[in-house]
Amino acid sequence: MHATPSPNAPPRYTRTAIVLHWLIAIAMAINVALILTVDFYPEDWVRPVVDTHKSFGITVLGLVILRLLWRWGHRPPAMPPTFSRTERAAAHAVHGGLYLLMFLLPLSGWMHDSAWKDAATHPMELFGLVPWPRIGWIMSLDPATKETLHDLFGAVHEWAGYVLYGLFALHVIGALKHQFWDGERELQRMWPGSSR
Repeated sequence: MHATPSPNAPPRYTRTAIVLHWLIAIAMAINVALILTVDFYPEDWVRPVVDTHKSFGITVLGLVILRLLWRWGHRPPAMPPTFSRTERAAAHAVHGGLYLLMFLLPLSGWMHDSAWKDAATHPMELFGLVPWPRIGWIMSLDPATKETLHDLFGAVHEWAGYVLYGLFALHVIGALKHQFWDGERELQRMWPGSSR
């Protein structure tokens, strides 16, 4: 027997949206931890750690595509009416920036990897199990051009990561502010399980 939702329960995201949100968040957190700690691993661990970082990046890209496809068919719940116009605009801007970065980071990383001079001799596999292609037109460029693009895509990937850290901090601070300062039941909208 299903419990009747409380009339005071906040409007929630769908279960699928919640699962995808947390899968993406966990995968990105693992990926950030992997790349920020790679210099502390023994030398023979570095390449497997970097390969795992690539695998998580491609996984995030796939999950974000699924999340957007789901969102197009399922409108997210409305923001609480107590949100000011500025708060609504800020929330939309941060969410839009996060979506952009969730595409830009894996795509720039994939392009960076495709321009790597040793890519042809080091096949890419997702988690060591599933062969994954490099981007063909980048692989076919002459070595000097590839080296230039390797540096460019690497810089884009790195700086996009820094922007992600900032937007992620704003996202968390905003949610905590609404939950604990304003008294809105903000976290319950995206928290797994009951909304009670």
